[in-house]
Parts: sequence; structure tokens; C-alpha cells
Amino acid sequence: MPSTPRRVVVLADSDTRWKWGASVARQIAPEHTLDAYFLRTRATPTERQLAEVGIRPDSQREVTPAELVDDEEFASADIVVLAIIGGTALALVHSLGLAWQARATRPVTVTGYVGVVYEKMVDGLLTRAGADVVLANSAYDNDRFRDVFANVGVDPDTVVECALPFLGGDPYVPSPDRPFTLTFAVQPSVPRSRGERLTLLERAAAHARRHPERLVLMKLRSLPGEHTTHVEANPYQELIGDLAEPSPHNLQLVYGNMGEVLDRTDLLVTVSSTAALESMHRNIPTAILTDFGVREALGNHYFVESGCLASWDELDAGALPRVDPAWAAAQGIGKSDPYAATRARIAALRAAGPLPQLRPYYSPQRAGIYLGGLLERNGFDEKGRPLPGGTGDGTLKSAVRGVTRRGAKRLYRMGYQRVAPALRRWGQT
Repeated sequence: MPSTPRRVVVLADSDTRWKWGASVARQIAPEHTLDAYFLRTRATPTERQLAEVGIRPDSQREVTPAELVDDEEFASADIVVLAIIGGTALALVHSLGLAWQARATRPVTVTGYVGVVYEKMVDGLLTRAGADVVLANSAYDNDRFRDVFANVGVDPDTVVECALPFLGGDPYVPSPDRPFTLTFAVQPSVPRSRGERLTLLERAAAHARRHPERLVLMKLRSLPGEHTTHVEANPYQELIGDLAEPSPHNLQLVYGNMGEVLDRTDLLVTVSSTAALESMHRNIPTAILTDFGVREALGNHYFVESGCLASWDELDAGALPRVDPAWAAAQGIGKSDPYAATRARIAALRAAGPLPQLRPYYSPQRAGIYLGGLLERNGFDEKGRPLPGGTGDGTLKSAVRGVTRRGAKRLYRMGYQRVAPALRRWGQT
């Protein structure tokens, strides 16, 4: 039996989770085949979104959770990275554990979080318990996760400390060959209301007018009609037409790989996006906005000790916040080879012989009502077998989902055919 994996499958349910899962796969098995399984949901990544992430799988297909229990190719992978929400991870660990118990070999299962964990930590963690490896993106998360597992009777050694897998890029060096560039990292649902999002856009435009020598980029996540992990109800592409004054020439809406945008960024501004951690990792001045408050609902409370809290007024006046080194280190920023421990853990599991049956923390005996609801929602019965129809949603819900998906695709085409040309007029690159 080979000691290193030859084939890694990433199961993802959105573009953001694909970015995380594929990046993890490249870190733990960089020389091996990467196969993508995309869950068939409202947020299944489009080809444009896959291209923007920049990691192309060797093969890809769309599936439902229930289709995976009898999928031989899925079961024969060396590693499966579950880049999905906690409830679906729980349903699959339960169902795959039963489906794979008679197999001589099975994949090593790896799961974790796409970004910082600032809410519902215990809720999300216990739905992921039972996977062979649960990744903690920082020393801070590692201590919290291991403490929870130890107190509920889950092996804390399944938690392995790493870092966000997409932290990389060259250290920041100011360049005289381009204008000073402020990049605002957009989030689909923070802030959420139309009024707040328009106000944020007005402040970015005001900054561009105040500093005509600067370039202000609004780094967008998706085209109208595309879905991401979180629903974007008031996209900035539409709001820019409602500015009180015409958009200044040095305010641009841009797409593209976040790392490539950071290559030309001198100041990263956001409410609470994990792009802030990417920026801090490269030592780019980074501002976490306080204009809407520092609140758990916004997620920016996570950055209280970072030294990077700032308002638009302070940025207008020239502030260039720098991350506190001690706080950055605790978040896994700047860590050398952060996935060495994960690779060692996987190798140790393989060397120990046949892997034990996957057993989630939530069992029919411990939390039957909760588990039963999640299983049904993902198309399984209590024994981990597909429900009639394969999804558990029923014929009507399946039909509604199909209509919704077709409507989304029409909106996506409209984004390319009508909205994109307008964006180019505003300086889209």
C-alpha cells in the first residue's frame, strides 16, 4: 500500500468552499490528482467562478449527497476533503461510515472551516466531529476545538493545527510604477441592507474623489445571477448607478483572483472578509471598518486585537493600519509550512493499518431528532441509505429547485450580455 495519497477528492458546495478545499488538497497532497465533486445546490460554482479561484481540477462532476454512498470512485480516493457546511458533513460522515464499514480500505476524511470561526463554534464543530482530521486554521482555534472535543468525549487528536490554505503571495513592497491602490474586499452579506451597502459605496467614492491620485478598487465576488456561499441581495454593480454624484474615474469595479488583486494593493479595506488575513499575511496595510460598529453580527469583532480597526474618516486622513505581530501569529499568519502536521497525521493514520469506521459525535442514540432532520434534509434515512427520489426533498421541491436554477442561469447570462459591458465602462479590469 502506498504511504502517500495518489488521488484527492474535494467535495464542495460553493466557490468559496472550493477555493478552501482545493487549496487544502494542494497543501496536503501537492503532486496528486485532484478531482472535484460539486454538490448540486443554488451555489454550485460556475465556470467563471472556478477560473477566478485559479485551481483547476483534473476532473469534475455535480452530485447530490445521497449519490455518494454508492459511488465507487469516491470511495476509492486516498483522501476526501469535505469542503461543505457542517450539517451536510455530519450527514455524510454518518452515511459514509455505514456504507464503508465493510470495505478493506477507505479514504482519509478531512474537513474544517473556510475562514475565521467567530460564531456558532460548538454548533459547527460538533457536526464535523467524526472526520479523521478536523483542521484548525490557527493556534487559537486549535486550543478551542481540542477543548470542546475533550469535554464531549471526541478524540482531540483529530484536530490538527494549520492555517488558512490560501495565505501566500509575495511580501508587500510599494511600487512607484502604479498609483497608490486601495482595494475594498466586498462581502455578499456584510453589511446586508441596501442602505448600508449604498452608504459604503458612497464612502468609497468619496475617498476616490478626496484622493484623485489614488486608485480605489471594489473587489467584487460574483456577477448578478451567480451565487456564492452567502446570498448577495444588493450587489454593488447595481448600486453604483444610484450614487448621489457620478462615479469618479478612479473608482473601479473589478473581478479576478484575490491574490492577483492583492499584488497591486497598497491598502486593503473590508468589514470582516478573510481577504484581510490574506492581506495581513503579505504585510499589506489592512483596515477593518468600524463605520457600522464593531459587532458580532458583522464579524469584525474577531479583529478587535489586530490593531487594524479604522473608519473611513481615518482612512481619508491617511491612516495605514498594520497588524499586531502577536495577534497575527496566533491566527496562523506567517506560519512556515502550516500543513506539515496535517501531512504527518494522514501518514500516521495510514501507517496504523485499516482505518476505523467513521462515527460522528451525533448518533441516533445521542441526538436522534437533530441527526434525523439533517439526514432527511440531505436525502438519507437513519441507516444512511438514500431516500426514495435520492434527495429527500420530494418531487415538488425538486421541481421548484430546477426552475430556480434555470432562472439563475438566465440571470447569469444577462450579467454577461448586459451588465458586463456597463461595468467595463466604469473601468472594470
